[in-house]
Amino acid sequence: MDISTICVHGCDIKYDTTGAVSVPIFASSTFAHPGVGQSTGFDYSRSQNPTKEYLEHCITKLESGAETIAFSSGMAALSALMELFSPGDHIIASYDLYGGTFRLFSRISEKNGMKISYTAGAQEIAEKITPSTKAVIIESPTNPMMNVIDIQAAAQITQNKKLLLIVDNTFLTPVFQRPLSLGADIVWHSGTKYLGGHNDTLAGTLTVKDSGLSERLRFIAKTTGGGLSPFDSFLIIRGIKTLAVRMERHNITALTVANWLKTQGKVKKVYYIGLKDHPDYEISCRQASGFGGMISFSVYDERSVKIILENVKIIKYAESLGGTESLITYPLLQTHADLPQDEREARGINNCLLRLSVGLESADDIINDLKQAMEGC
Repeated sequence: MDISTICVHGCDIKYDTTGAVSVPIFASSTFAHPGVGQSTGFDYSRSQNPTKEYLEHCITKLESGAETIAFSSGMAALSALMELFSPGDHIIASYDLYGGTFRLFSRISEKNGMKISYTAGAQEIAEKITPSTKAVIIESPTNPMMNVIDIQAAAQITQNKKLLLIVDNTFLTPVFQRPLSLGADIVWHSGTKYLGGHNDTLAGTLTVKDSGLSERLRFIAKTTGGGLSPFDSFLIIRGIKTLAVRMERHNITALTVANWLKTQGKVKKVYYIGLKDHPDYEISCRQASGFGGMISFSVYDERSVKIILENVKIIKYAESLGGTESLITYPLLQTHADLPQDEREARGINNCLLRLSVGLESADDIINDLKQAMEGC
């Protein structure tokens, strides 16, 4: 079945007898037992809820996994994921990561006794492995520098060493990239972004290839209480119905905007994986069917950054990404503010870098908005 059809119709499970086309919101915290020792399959919504279960089955189908667990945010999903590990365990992670991920690793995971090493690409993973290494966690493409990691190459290493490979698939979604099919063990999403797609809710998901992992993660989710609510589950289900259509539009418009940015004398460099001069373009074409809607670009001075951010009109100066509205973000002060300055600069996240989430507006209107915003640079 084509992925666009799966997005629209979700899974085949039915929870009512009314013929409702949309999945009902089961706004119940608890469920009555038919008898002593008996259950309808639902007991308490912290453990499971029918609306949430429907969403989880839908994402599992999209990612070609064994099971999905939905959480109240992407960071709640990551926090639960890190509970798979113990003090002394070693994790290898992408060098270029979302700032919130780095913050959790550096402020929480390391405080809890875990050791984190960083790698710039698949070729370095083998060099970082120690006897205490348990997992490799990567973003591809990375946030915000748009580096692409060869997932299959990383999977060959982790499988040989019996390590977990965890891939953040937020930027490309299962419409363009299927990490489990490339050898990953767990796929992680900030569902707040493209899956929801409307900047109106928070969510996170973990999809696993092995049902044994799912049992452990469900226990953690039930125990720590970070599961997604019924209403937010409904909003993500609604968003997924248009996911395939939106991703295609994001992709087409972003490529147009990226090519325009490349022609601008006030723009120093453009980072978009769909540009043929991107160093990872061939890897992108090999492991993904699209390039997504995320662009980063740098200008020549901090003054120009301020002018652009304060003069965009259609594009909103705001954190987050993946919604219908185009958003422009200043990683230095927003998504990556918690990174030490030397580490930010080593990653290329300096005072001249901007990140653009290309929305569903007309490409001409986005370009014209950037053009007028840059006039004073």
